[in-house]
Amino acid sequence: MSLTISIDAMGGDYGPQVTIPASLDCLKNNPGLKLILVGDEAVLRPLLSNGLKEYPGRLLIQHASQCVAMDESPAKALKNKKDSSMRVAINLVRDGFADACVSAGNTGALMATARFVLKMIPGIDRPAIISTLPSIYGHTYALDLGANVDCTAEHLFQFAVMGAELVKAVENIDSPKIGLLNIGEEDVKGNEQVKSAAKLLENSSLNYIGYVEGDSLNAGHVKVDLIVADGFVGNVALKSIEGAAKMIGTALRQSFARNYCSKLAGLVAYPVLRSFKNRIDPRLYNGASFLGLRGLVIKSHGGADRLAFKTAIQLAEIEVKQDVIKKISEQVEQSLALRASV
Repeated sequence: MSLTISIDAMGGDYGPQVTIPASLDCLKNNPGLKLILVGDEAVLRPLLSNGLKEYPGRLLIQHASQCVAMDESPAKALKNKKDSSMRVAINLVRDGFADACVSAGNTGALMATARFVLKMIPGIDRPAIISTLPSIYGHTYALDLGANVDCTAEHLFQFAVMGAELVKAVENIDSPKIGLLNIGEEDVKGNEQVKSAAKLLENSSLNYIGYVEGDSLNAGHVKVDLIVADGFVGNVALKSIEGAAKMIGTALRQSFARNYCSKLAGLVAYPVLRSFKNRIDPRLYNGASFLGLRGLVIKSHGGADRLAFKTAIQLAEIEVKQDVIKKISEQVEQSLALRASV
């Protein structure tokens, strides 16, 4: 299957220094892949000269005269940066020239632009950000991770519908287990928003298993495939996990570097430590999908390195191959029809 992905080559903390080598790695690994790198052609062409020769017809440059800064206001970017690499890359998806877009740029600007350009799937009020987190069971999907600070119970229900369909398609799970993030597993706990969302989920065809606590994101006593929360709670949970991972990594390095004996112990333990690092390496989980839009947009971490950005592109490849947008649209339509008949 051939597919085309547009790359915001100028976005992120490192821009072309990361997006170009990661793109070339993906082209090497997938003969059916075509990439359109969007950005300042005067900057990109010299860096891509060898790649253009090596992958004729599979590696293209689309010029964009502007770039959205990482700290730029989403409203200003949407209004004043109509020829930004981010906007042009999304336009390519809208116009059918690309099957998906990948960007490491400003999250707020990317979401605002994608929503404006691509529009929403009928029946979905707001887009949500979903990604995977490492867990003792392999990994767990979680949403919303920051797109919507204030949500209603209906929004949480819509997030669950979209997230479940993504997990089905990508993980090949017929009926993914869905948990609603709460301060406890008991029915009496939680605010009214969460309690109302739970009722909607209980009365749906989704495989809703009930409330789950924060430890279920990584190491809950019950395997959960998808955890649903509003963007405020989801983002705080995500950043807390990232901070804990950094603390553990730093503490381990400091402990093994303390003296000669600890360095020797570190050398002996190196294979185990390396395996552990690879299992929880955030670069292997990079890439968050914007669900609810009529086109595929993948957000890479702004500070992504070559491996991390490559992971985000590969995620886009998977979601295109699995026709995720079509499947979500069909499931949303079915869910609305079911609720209307009740």
